[in-house]
Amino acid sequence: MNDSQHGMSRRRILGAFAGVAGAAAVGAAGFGSVAAASSGKGNSNGVLVPPGKRGIILYSVRDRISAAPDVSGVPYGFERVLARLAEIGYKEVEFAGYNQNTAILGRQITPVEIRKILDDNGLRANGAHTSIPSTVTPDTIAAFERTLDTAEILGMQHVGTGSDPTNSNFKADWDAAADRWNLFGEMAAARGLKLYTHNHDAAYNFLLDSGPLDELGRPTRSSGIRKLEYFFQQTEADKVFFEMDIYWAHVARHRWHTYTGPDGNPQTNIFDPLATVASRTMRFPLFHAKDGAINPNVTNGYEMVPLGEGDIDYGGFFAKMGAKGYHNPMWEQDNAPGGTADPGRSLRYAEVSYQHMAGLRG
Repeated sequence: MNDSQHGMSRRRILGAFAGVAGAAAVGAAGFGSVAAASSGKGNSNGVLVPPGKRGIILYSVRDRISAAPDVSGVPYGFERVLARLAEIGYKEVEFAGYNQNTAILGRQITPVEIRKILDDNGLRANGAHTSIPSTVTPDTIAAFERTLDTAEILGMQHVGTGSDPTNSNFKADWDAAADRWNLFGEMAAARGLKLYTHNHDAAYNFLLDSGPLDELGRPTRSSGIRKLEYFFQQTEADKVFFEMDIYWAHVARHRWHTYTGPDGNPQTNIFDPLATVASRTMRFPLFHAKDGAINPNVTNGYEMVPLGEGDIDYGGFFAKMGAKGYHNPMWEQDNAPGGTADPGRSLRYAEVSYQHMAGLRG
């Protein structure tokens, strides 16, 4: 790659790396039309998720992507599974890895071959849960360039991760993560891609940023700001984006509502997933549409079920989040695979969930 390739020079990247090292030493058409994104209006017929924007993350059907050829009659591997998803009606695909069982081709499939399967079935790759480096070195920068290469081959507009930027509760670690993500986000933007992170519930727990220090010199109390919302502030709005997993955001509402304030007194703050999106809606190009049935007897307060069979108000959420011409929902259900006892379950759930997504009206 020459110094000016992709609009961001190697010298500039390595210069950014040097700056991070020194510091350590001390929205395409979506829900409606593009015009609706600025007007805030949805489709005139009330459809909240138009046909071209109904998506799925392949993690939901990972059992059939990775399956060896079998006699179950259920599709297996990228070619057969993607064809089935297109038949159901899906138009957008988010990847969770690029491998299938080598028994299908006698070798591993290539990104170029996957792109042809997408094109043949009228599908669009619109994101991927891949690895975003946790450090900034020449080697990790080169590795991320290769990640971007694959995203370009597949025709993506977004590339990201299913992991939180850091698992820490402490402000200093989120500051360091923001520095890294601003750099990698700039690299992605130079290729016309949006870098995004996907949340779990812990990302919306409260940041430890005040009060007495522990034995390692770290704060033990909170000012009340949530970790990922602090990250919103520390990252560049045109370089770093977000994929809200709406299920995990509702789990956060259930679990993370009390913190110890700077004065040592308990404080209550109920998380509102819709409000956090509506206040910065253009930073959320992607969503995971994962449903949950309320169950107060489990830690998370919800159990994952097919879309439409739970208690999360997806119609209200999509109708009220703003910028209706911008967002892309991907159905996900972590527990969709049925194992050897029911190899067809994940694809059945994919169809049930598609039908509900298609039926959402606002």
